[in-house]
Amino acid sequence: MKENKIIVGIIGVISLYIVTITTTAGVTKEIGKKVVVIEKKEEKNILKENEQKEQILPLKEVKIPEKKVEKIYAYTINYKTPIYLEPDGKDQKDSLKKAIRVEILEDKVVEIPKEVKVKKDDGSYEVKTTIEKSFWKKVRYGKNNEIREGWLRTGSLTEDIHKVIPENLKNIDFTPIPKKEYANNPRVDVKGIYLTVNTAASMKRMDELIALAKRTGINAFVIDVKEDFGKMLFKTEAELKYIGKNDKKYPINDIQSFMKKLKDNNIYTIARIVSFKDPTYAAKHPDKAIIKKATGKPFTNSDGVIWVSPHDRYLWEYNIAVAKEAAQAGFNEIQFDYVRFPASNGGKLDKELDYRDTTGESKPETIQKYLRYAKKELEPLEVYVSADIYGQVPSSNDDMGLGQHWEVISNEVDIISPMAYPSHYGRGVYGISVPDAEPYKTIYYTILDGINRNYNIEYPSQIRPWLQAFTAKWVKGHILYGKEEIEAQIKALNDLGIKQYMLWNPSNRYGIVEK
Repeated sequence: MKENKIIVGIIGVISLYIVTITTTAGVTKEIGKKVVVIEKKEEKNILKENEQKEQILPLKEVKIPEKKVEKIYAYTINYKTPIYLEPDGKDQKDSLKKAIRVEILEDKVVEIPKEVKVKKDDGSYEVKTTIEKSFWKKVRYGKNNEIREGWLRTGSLTEDIHKVIPENLKNIDFTPIPKKEYANNPRVDVKGIYLTVNTAASMKRMDELIALAKRTGINAFVIDVKEDFGKMLFKTEAELKYIGKNDKKYPINDIQSFMKKLKDNNIYTIARIVSFKDPTYAAKHPDKAIIKKATGKPFTNSDGVIWVSPHDRYLWEYNIAVAKEAAQAGFNEIQFDYVRFPASNGGKLDKELDYRDTTGESKPETIQKYLRYAKKELEPLEVYVSADIYGQVPSSNDDMGLGQHWEVISNEVDIISPMAYPSHYGRGVYGISVPDAEPYKTIYYTILDGINRNYNIEYPSQIRPWLQAFTAKWVKGHILYGKEEIEAQIKALNDLGIKQYMLWNPSNRYGIVEK
């Protein structure tokens, strides 16, 4: 018993020694069945000594922002560029037109072994294997409301957009322009109708149209503020400054009361301002009217209305001054119509006309600068800017001699509005014998082209087309337009994901939307 106590005592001392060392200045490690003690030199606690002298602030979590990967874009250079499933040129899955923007995802070099017969000195042949290299790029692009991917040959692309666009677009500034949203002027999915100054001046007609809006879901009125002949909706300081008078009677004498009534009935208001078709301005400034070189007389289209040079900066100022007063009166949006050069048979009349150009600008360049100037001037007033364009512009690679090029205009404004009236399309367009008689197909193919063009720019405008709400009796093979034909056009838009439209009836007879 005594020996056992001695042994226990010795073990206890050893254990106490190990525990003491481990607790004060050591780290223990168990190796097999043995306990090894590794001594660790105890450091002087400087923090404890200096805790009265300085305060140690807690560490803050710092988030390092992820590095933004810049997307690389290129443009197709051929009129028909094949897209393949794999980088082998075998299974073609798609094709792209010229000047389509694609995002570069991956580069790949494919080595293809080929056996060739080589003639030897003795006249016999031997088979040798050579390696051919083909260069591919994997790309992402938008088409027909889908984001797609595929492979194409590197040689079918260029990163310089100016190599694939018409010559008169060479000076265009394609810098992406982000679109703004205004909290005090929220956007709506516009379902609008067009009203002339005379309709707006009639209290009875306005009451009828407001009632129509409540019954049908119409929620917006596009109202002439400055119409085709230069006539104004209400008195403006702009007219006094640029035309020299504003003391006559106007269709609307109290613009504030007029706007209040529309707002009280939840009508989104759009001020239509005709830009370069203005005989009133031309009469005051005859040196700015477009003239025929042969006669020196003002040029007109078939309607007999005089055009003013779109190059005229003074007219720019006038139009934007009118737009500002419309915005201050409470209009939600400014819509520029006839924001183009006059129809000249695709530019064939250019040699016969004097556009009074002292700038040396191309037509598209002038239209771009005008819209950019308008947007900049109107932005502080928090009103949206839209532009009307020819219905065929979405399907045309050039500016049609009008100065209207899809990507140029879509980059500048908030809303782009093709005037997609089926009656205005020639026979055979989109493979349709009489487009007027096929409202669904005509609208569908027109707007689909516009959607595809919008993929070419970073910040495209919203698409809100003008639809036909009239019967074109002058068109051979025309049909009567009523509720069914209007709904067919709207269905074409809905099938493409477009929820906005405006109805055009020059006489403002919109009962056809109900019957």
